[in-house]
Formats: sequence, structure tokens, C-alpha cells
Amino acid sequence: MNWIDEGALYSQIGLYLREDLGRGDITTQSIVVRNTRARARFVAGDNMIVAGLEAAEEVFLTLDSQQQLEAFVSDGEPVEAGKVIARMVGFADVLISAERVALNLMQRLSGIATLTDKYVKAVEGTGALIADTRATTPGLRLLERYAVELGGGYNSRFGLDDGVVVTSNHISILGGVTGAVKLAKEKLGYLHKVAVEVSAENEVREAAAAGADLIVIENLDVQAFGRLAALARELSSSVAIECAGKITPENAREYAEAGAQLLRIEALTSAAPAANISFKVQPF
Repeated sequence: MNWIDEGALYSQIGLYLREDLGRGDITTQSIVVRNTRARARFVAGDNMIVAGLEAAEEVFLTLDSQQQLEAFVSDGEPVEAGKVIARMVGFADVLISAERVALNLMQRLSGIATLTDKYVKAVEGTGALIADTRATTPGLRLLERYAVELGGGYNSRFGLDDGVVVTSNHISILGGVTGAVKLAKEKLGYLHKVAVEVSAENEVREAAAAGADLIVIENLDVQAFGRLAALARELSSSVAIECAGKITPENAREYAEAGAQLLRIEALTSAAPAANISFKVQPF
């Protein structure tokens, strides 16, 4: 987890626990004798790419700094169904009370990493890259983008302050592609590359003429995308071509072969199913 701000991560996990625990786990507190020792295992229910081990460990450590997590794989590694991902030894009340938050994180992040891996494998050999978007769960962007990287994908701009993307809404307000791109370049200078979202031939022509660095062709079928991608390449040999829209693992390769250098996919973080991971606690 090299690039993650661990301080930010740890403070977020404290919030997640407070949301779930409230004033305390009254069920566990009423029936489990304090200081009872137990062991637990995270087990994969399906084949998957594991993600979120460090975050899950921090959930338990937040409640008890003496908790021990022994991982048998690393974040980003594939596992088969039935594989024991990690095990823990500690106090039973801590293991049970932290279970749901830790599982939520691991299931969510492993699901994202696994889906990303599926897209990456779909375009293997084409040279195209799979990238995420800002369509993330509020409060989980840091971890969800990390999971995309674990699955072999790339992160697009993290927030509105670190990249320039002229969208259809900007174009609607400005009245055209040319004015929007030129204004962005004039105001921001050479430090920022300018991407512009287009979906028609005239918009591609305007974007290329205005000096866009990246043309994002969105919401078109493969054939229509291919025609606009070829046009963009004719107009500018230096412009990068990105595809966005309803891209699936089944058609991703077709878009890549039609000219997409980058496939930006909202589904990586907005529609990934939670991975099937169980957490079983036993007396120690």
C-alpha cells in the first residue's frame, strides 16, 4: 500500500467502526466473557484477486493493538475458492465486533480488484490500458482506487483538482468544444494536459483543431467509436484516444482493437460485485 496516505486511511477506519459499533456491540458484550481468546480465518468462497488485507488488519488493530493477523497471500494475488486468505488470533469480542467492517472492506476491495483483472485480461496484447473513474463510493475512493491498481488497472484523475477533463456539460455551457478547450489551455497553461469528451464527428474535429491532448469518445457502439477514433488519428498523430461508456469485459477487446488506447470504466468501482469471503471464529 505504498502510495496510500496511511494517516487518512486510519482515521477513516475509525469512522467506519464508530458507524457500526455505535455505543458498543451489546450482543457480544452480553454473552462473550471478556478476555476470552479465539482464532479466526478469512476464507475465499470463489476465485478472486485479494485486496484489502492491510485495511482489514487495521480494523482489528484499531480496537486492540495486540491483534495478530497472519496473511497467507498478499494484496493483489489471485486465490482459488476455499483458500484460507489469512488467520487471526486474539480476543473473541474484538474479532466478532470488528468482523463486519473488516469483511465489508475486504469483500468490496477484492470485488473491485477481481473485476479489474477481468477487464485487463480481456484487452491483453492490444496495448490498451484499463482505467477507473471518479465513480467511487463516498469515503472509500482511496481504497477503491488502490484495489483497481491491485487488479492491474490504472487510476485516472483522483479528484477535480488534479486533471482537466472538459465534459459535455462544460461544452453545453460554453456553447462548443473549441471555446472550452482553448479557455482551459489559456487559463491553465502548459502544466496540464486537456482531455475533452466527444461523441460526434464535428466535436472530434473541433477538439483536434483546438489542441486537445486527449480525446475521450464516449457512449458509442464499437463501429461508431472506431470511425471517430480513426478520424482523430488522421487529424492529430499526437492526440491520445480514450473510450468511455458501456464497456463490458465481453466487448472491451473490440474497443481496444478499434483504436482505444485507454478504456475508462465506471463499472470498476461503481458496479463490482462484492467478493465472496467468509470469516469464521472458533475458540482458541
